[in-house]
Amino acid sequence: MPIPPTSPGVDRGLLRDDVYRRLRDAIVDGTFTPGEQLRDLELAAWLGVSRTPVREALLRLAHSGLVLARPGRSTVVSPLDVRAVRDARDVVAAMHELAVREAVPVLTEADLAAMRDANRRFAAAVDSGNVESALRIDDELHGVLVRISGNRALATVLEQFTPTVRRAERLRFGSLRGRASVTRHDELIRLCAAGDVEGAAAVAYDTWHSLPSAGA
Repeated sequence: MPIPPTSPGVDRGLLRDDVYRRLRDAIVDGTFTPGEQLRDLELAAWLGVSRTPVREALLRLAHSGLVLARPGRSTVVSPLDVRAVRDARDVVAAMHELAVREAVPVLTEADLAAMRDANRRFAAAVDSGNVESALRIDDELHGVLVRISGNRALATVLEQFTPTVRRAERLRFGSLRGRASVTRHDELIRLCAAGDVEGAAAVAYDTWHSLPSAGA
């Protein structure tokens, strides 16, 4: 085949998304602490990218409430605000409830097996005090239902507001309270397997809505 005259280059959309995820995760896991100033030039050097995707990522993080961008001044990591966490928690809980309602009628045995396996690994992570793994596997478990729902708008809302909830949730999975999530997951999976849409939706909502707010 003829060689194209120009190189396709790096997908700029993928680059922007990767920079956003790296900065988002660094805020959620505490690498960047509340009140810390974020300078786009320093962040660009750290990530090995230009300043443009960093600036775009900081704008997205501002919309999610993870940073405070003050035009002409500085951009800092947002404090863990009680009201912001509660608002985000309510939205995230409602979205997961909706995901369950849309997913349960079409779940397969393979989907349920994936959720059961995730919960076993989640329990092990909680017991060992591995907060990072617990959060990642929790996303994996609930992500089965989000994916099966096929609702892209729902997934977009969760991507925006879940990081705010996760900052507070780290406190939960780092304590004995994380064991309660294992039990809730078991009940959620049981109800999903039984085709109990209402019951499973209620458990999904309660699972997320029971998360502690900042300072709790």
